[in-house]
Amino acid sequence: MPRRDWAVLAERALLYEVLVNPKPGLVDPVSAGAHRDMDVFTFVDSATALRPYFAAAATLGRTDTAENLPTLFAALRPLGVTAEQTMFAATKGVNTHKGAVFSLGVLVAAASWTDTHRPEPLTVASIIATVRGMLKGLTAADFAGVASKDPAALTAGEREYLHYGFTGIRGEAEAGFPAVTDWALPFLRDQAQGDRNARLLDTFMVIVAHTRDSNVIKRAGTAAIVPWVHAQAAAYFRLGGAQTAAGRQFLTDLDAQFIARHLSLGGSADLLILTIFLVLVFDWLPFAQTD
Repeated sequence: MPRRDWAVLAERALLYEVLVNPKPGLVDPVSAGAHRDMDVFTFVDSATALRPYFAAAATLGRTDTAENLPTLFAALRPLGVTAEQTMFAATKGVNTHKGAVFSLGVLVAAASWTDTHRPEPLTVASIIATVRGMLKGLTAADFAGVASKDPAALTAGEREYLHYGFTGIRGEAEAGFPAVTDWALPFLRDQAQGDRNARLLDTFMVIVAHTRDSNVIKRAGTAAIVPWVHAQAAAYFRLGGAQTAAGRQFLTDLDAQFIARHLSLGGSADLLILTIFLVLVFDWLPFAQTD
């Protein structure tokens, strides 16, 4: 396979995700969802502005020769801080892709590093092994001392860690993105049917069914929302998902509920982005086929 343009694939993953609809409470080409400060054009501005960051992450992975992978992540973090500033400049202060700056940036750097420095053919498993090496000890380090911080200065992720013990996207990333590798990616590769939107929509709901979305917890103000969200995902698939009119109508109605309650599944959207990126990396045909 020819050398991959990691930044282009990352940008495409961001753009594909925002096109999928209807994702409950999220921005898509039809609706701004539960968000009053952004629309699909805001996401396009953000995604295109972030391509140089992903190019830099890929270059870092290609040129970093250290076998001590945490140093690769340490070098990536300042690039991520700058990328967040670039994103906010492009969106006039709106947070569109802050989560993806972290998670997709890690995945791009890991994929580039693995492709360059490992002699065996590139696989999802080899990329994820690099991710785990990069992020070993991340949650312990990032949450150290959180209990003694000024409550007013806590991030949403830190509050969820203190209140519920949830490690959020940090824990998911440190574990090698199991929601992607164990659930979303196998489903998209081997089970999803229909056109691209239907395949990605069902994959998104698989992610929703198997994760605790930190963004929906933040917006609801309680983790008690999670069982209800999981129940909605289960009901969607019982109706046949995007493959049936009943499933599609259920999701349209659920989107309206999320909008009315100001709920949003932003964490699940970030995991869909990672799933799409990996499918694009390996050019797996089931993704491109339509039935």
